[in-house]
Amino acid sequence: MPIQIDHTDFSKFIVVGDRVLIKPKSPMEKTRGGLLLPPGVQENERIQSGYVVKVGPGYPIPAIAEIDEPWKDKRDEVKYVPLQPHEGDLAVYLQSNAYEIEFNSEKYMIVSQSSILLLIRDESLFE
Repeated sequence: MPIQIDHTDFSKFIVVGDRVLIKPKSPMEKTRGGLLLPPGVQENERIQSGYVVKVGPGYPIPAIAEIDEPWKDKRDEVKYVPLQPHEGDLAVYLQSNAYEIEFNSEKYMIVSQSSILLLIRDESLFE
């Protein structure tokens, strides 16, 4: 059962850590042979695909204490190892490790980067 989010502004969503927000592709309604598929068949597949909508900051790196140089400013800025997915990529991911949410009557999936099996990036889409 998906979690329904009753917020109006999509830009206020902040994806945390190594998570990726994915909009699933619409399921195929027919097989290659032309047979019509019932609605629940595609949702039960182990592997799904969809477009990356938002990406988290990545894996946090612990702050390194530089004791040997006392004149440097001591900052506690968190640094991150960035994630591979970018907004607009087509992602193939494991359905079993995805969490479903519903926003504005549309289905989205929250997936960790480790559950993404393949990314397809077409740079010509953004030109």
